[in-house]
Amino acid sequence: MKYFYPEISPFHEFFLEAGDIHRVYVEQSGNPAGIPVVFLHGGPCSGTKPDHRRFFDPERYHIILLDQRGCGKSQPFGELRENSTQDLLADLELIRAGLGIRQWLLFGGSWGGTLALLYAQQFPERVLGMILRGVFLARRADMDWFLGHGVNHIYPQQWQALLDSLPQDNSGNFAQLICDCVFGNDIELAKQVAKQWLNWGAKVALGNDFQPDATELSDQDLLQARMELHYAKHDYFMAENQILAGCQSLPAIPCIIIHGQNDLTCPLQSGWLLQQALPLARLQILANAGHIARGEEMISALVAATDEMANLV
Repeated sequence: MKYFYPEISPFHEFFLEAGDIHRVYVEQSGNPAGIPVVFLHGGPCSGTKPDHRRFFDPERYHIILLDQRGCGKSQPFGELRENSTQDLLADLELIRAGLGIRQWLLFGGSWGGTLALLYAQQFPERVLGMILRGVFLARRADMDWFLGHGVNHIYPQQWQALLDSLPQDNSGNFAQLICDCVFGNDIELAKQVAKQWLNWGAKVALGNDFQPDATELSDQDLLQARMELHYAKHDYFMAENQILAGCQSLPAIPCIIIHGQNDLTCPLQSGWLLQQALPLARLQILANAGHIARGEEMISALVAATDEMANLV
């Protein structure tokens, strides 16, 4: 069993000036002469946390964390202008070049894993290897599963709470109606629907560990919901099935895929399909884990993967 490495603090923090609008928060910790690894957080509109540094041996790794545009400490929080998948990939290249890194390891979970795969397909020569958790392929089928044609059958009460927050039944076009409400001019309705949208995502990810909050939605939470929906309504700025189709162009980059058997946000089929498209990748299925990067089984697997990758790259 592996455990988190001890807590560490960054030795350097800065903001990347990304165009005229965005300032992207970046931090470095661990060994500046070690193996460069970039941590790509989920979301969109999640952000990094101090424990994210602890997946990596600080003696062996040069650990780079960033908050994607509009997320976490990046400024302005929740800004949607000039905020697309292509912008995020461009930011990664600016960070890599600015830090003088020739190649780095990609570590990403959920949406962060999506970014890692897209980056590797666009810049394969820059990638030492990939560690991917809870694979999200961002296909229409994945959103259908999440929005009324799959996981709602497992948590019908929470799904009904989301439906009840909407002003009308839109005959199954829930995604459009949710967006219309959350981006609409009626702020009270926007907050009401955004709260239930965030509750739905949390329930699917956390299961019985989710405890709904009775307090009113904050302005920051509303911005988070809007960013999540901004990416979803634009199909994550990707072509349908882009990731799996693009895997055929990837060279033999070392890759470890870790997926929880009980992941209801991104069902295991996504990790299995990715491994089929990347036959040199290793898929590790965790019998008791879900979507979130927590719990002994998941943390142990991720730390073991970074230790293993340090010996491979």
